[in-house]
Amino acid sequence: MAKKPAKSKRPEDPELMRDLRRFIRTRGTTYLRDPNVTSIGIGRKNGDGEISVVFTVREKLGVSALESLGSKVLPERIDTNGRSVPTDVVQRSYKPSYTIVERGPASALKSRLDPLVPGASVSHPDGTAGTLGAIVFDATSGAPCILSNWHVLHGETGQIGDRIVQPGPFDDNNTKDNTCGSLLRSHLGIAGDCALARIEERSFERAVYGLDTVLTQIADVSLGDTVVKTGRTTGTTYGIVRRTDVIVQIDFGDTVGTQDIGCFEIAPNPEFPAADGEISMGGDSGAIWIISESERATDIFAGLHFAGEGDASPDEHAMACYPKSVQSKLGFTLAPPNAQPSKNHTVPANETLGYDTDFLGLPAPMPDLSLALKRDAVNFGKAQTIPYTHFSICLSAERRLARFVAWNTDGARKVQLGRQGFRLDDRIATKYQLDDTLYANNRLDRGHIARRADLAWGEIEEARQANRDSFCFTNIAPQHESFNQSGRGGIWGQLEDLILEDADVQDIRISVLAGPLFAEDDPSYRNALIPRSFWKLIAYRGADDTLRAACFVLSQSDLLNDIESIDFDPFRLFQISIPELADQTGLGFDAYQDADITRHSERLSDTSASTLADVKMGVAMREIRHRREVAF
Repeated sequence: MAKKPAKSKRPEDPELMRDLRRFIRTRGTTYLRDPNVTSIGIGRKNGDGEISVVFTVREKLGVSALESLGSKVLPERIDTNGRSVPTDVVQRSYKPSYTIVERGPASALKSRLDPLVPGASVSHPDGTAGTLGAIVFDATSGAPCILSNWHVLHGETGQIGDRIVQPGPFDDNNTKDNTCGSLLRSHLGIAGDCALARIEERSFERAVYGLDTVLTQIADVSLGDTVVKTGRTTGTTYGIVRRTDVIVQIDFGDTVGTQDIGCFEIAPNPEFPAADGEISMGGDSGAIWIISESERATDIFAGLHFAGEGDASPDEHAMACYPKSVQSKLGFTLAPPNAQPSKNHTVPANETLGYDTDFLGLPAPMPDLSLALKRDAVNFGKAQTIPYTHFSICLSAERRLARFVAWNTDGARKVQLGRQGFRLDDRIATKYQLDDTLYANNRLDRGHIARRADLAWGEIEEARQANRDSFCFTNIAPQHESFNQSGRGGIWGQLEDLILEDADVQDIRISVLAGPLFAEDDPSYRNALIPRSFWKLIAYRGADDTLRAACFVLSQSDLLNDIESIDFDPFRLFQISIPELADQTGLGFDAYQDADITRHSERLSDTSASTLADVKMGVAMREIRHRREVAF
């Protein structure tokens, strides 16, 4: 019988977590200037208490001893955005996980392997031995690559273009015959300790040794997430995410010196203890931590292992770089370009998928396309829309964004599910999809057009499938964080919350059409045009059992003046009519002419309507004070 997860995750306050992340990113390095402080991050006080800012120190000392070291007493609480948060101080130091403590017994992972397998020994010829974390693909050329650490594949003496060997010299010093590739890119800094080597002279298998999983998704880990990895030295071990948003100081040698690395911290999972208590040791650097469900590894990339405890640390732990940051710096994809869906792929080509035009019991069709728009649409078979679970997408080949998404929401069958990793849809050529390179190191959100929460309903596997499907880049559009996130006061996010909450409370069904408004003068950024505005049509069954439709347009134009650093700016919400929507989008909405609520304005103030579907629109309109344009 499978064991239960080590512990249930307690909900986190999203607003508090955002504030603490901002605090650490802006002020964390200030604390690291203290010679006794080794890291700062977000965790729980005393390991299982309230959310706290957790400092680690080389030694826990009295005031007089701290002063003699040139160190200061750390605050008992910190204030962020008007909230007081406790701190915790733990004695803990760190070192890179490439130091080989002892040779240990021989194993398959320390031998020369062809095909290459994630989990095996690998290194720069001048190094010792680390771990081949994953087989990924260069986002530019599509070439298969080894993903590992900077200090494994590059190191103090390395240069781009150097050859890489498998196994590492510590495991087999016959490096001349063990070439497996060449160093392509590397990074060491706040974004992580990471490197890519292009595979040469070897075949490869993508499944991680001992876990039989191929990575297809990227996680945004939270406190309490359970993870598993396979490393060159300790093999397969299990852990629990103990701190997030950590900045740690690590000494990488005389040439490079001490570096600040952004990461998260992993503690042993007591439900699945390691044989000797060690979840990582020297030689495990570069291993991939994967989200686990009980003892089973999923296909979700959680982190890139790079460090463990120093000699003076009293407890076992591991450190991992965030995969999104690593991917941004190195420029890779998890799936090969134009690949066919693998056994772990989560978007099946099923004819029953897609938007249901009769979902409301009344016809609510997708928009009509002109001949020119049909020519621009990326075809799926003979269709101009791509089917997913509970939604369909019309993808613009020129803009590499959805022209529109159509989806169905059933409030009575909603399922709460966690976030997934963003990914390309392997059924669609990569040249038609914008990926993570657009969103790195700026204030652009990967904005879901059809929100995952709207789509996650039905039987549990059906809901999970829809949740996963929603994270395909075909369903993502660049939206300024102040526009997209309801927690930041984003009006689009607030409108989406209102729609979903009302559908959930009243157990009603709604169908939604939405997308960006494409314009020739949209601002250009990183070889993409960023839409200034987005539209949404909400279709529902009215109190008189006839179709009703409400249309909105929201502009983020003012927010795009400076994508890199702009602060909050005004943006505007419009309620528009069906003819106006057709004029602005170039799409055909003739089927909704009679359903247009602007032709039934009496319903906007009818608080005695028999269904909240009508009252909902009344609330929305009253909240914008019955004006056609409202500045926020």
